[in-house]
Amino acid sequence: MASSSSSSSPLIIFSFIFLTIFSPSQALIFTFVNNCPYTVWPAILPNEGFPVLNTSGFELRHFTHLSIPVPDTHWAGRAWARTGCTTNNNQFTCLTGDCGNRLQCNRQGGLAPATLVQFDVHHGNNDFSSYSVSLVDGFNAPMTVTPHEGKGECPVVGCRADLVATCPPVLQHRVPAVHGPVVACKSGCEAFHTDELCCRNHFNNPQACKPSVYSTHFKHACPATFTYAHDTPSLTHQCSSPHELKYSEEMGVLCDFSS
Repeated sequence: MASSSSSSSPLIIFSFIFLTIFSPSQALIFTFVNNCPYTVWPAILPNEGFPVLNTSGFELRHFTHLSIPVPDTHWAGRAWARTGCTTNNNQFTCLTGDCGNRLQCNRQGGLAPATLVQFDVHHGNNDFSSYSVSLVDGFNAPMTVTPHEGKGECPVVGCRADLVATCPPVLQHRVPAVHGPVVACKSGCEAFHTDELCCRNHFNNPQACKPSVYSTHFKHACPATFTYAHDTPSLTHQCSSPHELKYSEEMGVLCDFSS
């Protein structure tokens, strides 16, 4: 987002939505909007070397939103939605995406499987915001990113499908294990832990790391997402000076949103 712009930009939508808010401060703002009929608990994790934002985890009830200011310098990180969170005996836990049994994740990543938004803002001479949606660590909630008024490559990306409902039995993540309800869909790596499916060791390069039957299942449903470690690099889009990026968690028509 260009500093010469007179507007702030939010960056995040999970079926919830990430909206951009306009303000005279010219600051970039991440706005999370939850258009689903249930509560989610968004989490934000900075990449190494970048500061934690003024919140790294919060409750977002259905049909509400929250805006978070972003540094006006280069900043990068990821966000995801936690689901099924409860507090028992002063311990906060989530069925999916849990980050160390606490509301504020700080520098603690979320447990797989979880749908991730990855973003990198205020970089390059044209004040780029780069963004992508990843299913490499599995899927727990539909999520899309929608930029507004940017220049260059600024497509809507993400996954609107409910992959929990269509998850193959071998990838189903149940809580409690074995006999509990399916709450997320594992990646092939998370389910089988092989070097080939995880693109580890001598598979950790574009030539050896290939799509699997499991990543292909995700890709068919959500082609505009990363589904394995060395998926097409062009799936990360660089939008110059957008006024807004919406990251939205949306479940089909139930959680759909209009721009």
